[in-house]
Amino acid sequence: MTIQIEKEIDISWNFDYETLIKTVILAAMDYEACPYEAEIGVILTDNSSICEINLQQRGINQPTDVLSFPMIEYEMVADFDKLEEQEDCFHPETGELLLGDIMISVEKVDSQAKEYGHSKERELGFLVAHSMLHLFGYDHIKEEERKCMEEHQEAILQSIGLCR
Repeated sequence: MTIQIEKEIDISWNFDYETLIKTVILAAMDYEACPYEAEIGVILTDNSSICEINLQQRGINQPTDVLSFPMIEYEMVADFDKLEEQEDCFHPETGELLLGDIMISVEKVDSQAKEYGHSKERELGFLVAHSMLHLFGYDHIKEEERKCMEEHQEAILQSIGLCR
């Protein structure tokens, strides 16, 4: 498993955020029963940088908490059965599944933890779980999809004891 964490800014959190990110990623992989080792990139950035990417990618000129950049198109969410038939799903040297990248605003983690009345650990864990589900093909455009994602997010966080 390759989890690359890149910091674009100084982070003053008083917890081991790298271990937390990796733990949530592994819990999401287990929860969705991903049969492969995977490669995932995580970028921790500020509101300004995520706003710029949000504008470029989604046409929204405001900062967001997390952006997901999946590398795989699934026929059905988290359906790993036919991935080996697709080209470019696996790293040619390591054989790892190329899931995609996650970009998180550190400033949003801080402000939303305060706004929602929970810890920064919980907020960061939530955003990583949320984004991992996007990398597995989930979305939340329709109400039914939103409810499904919320259930999965909570189950992933509870599996590692990161409850509200």
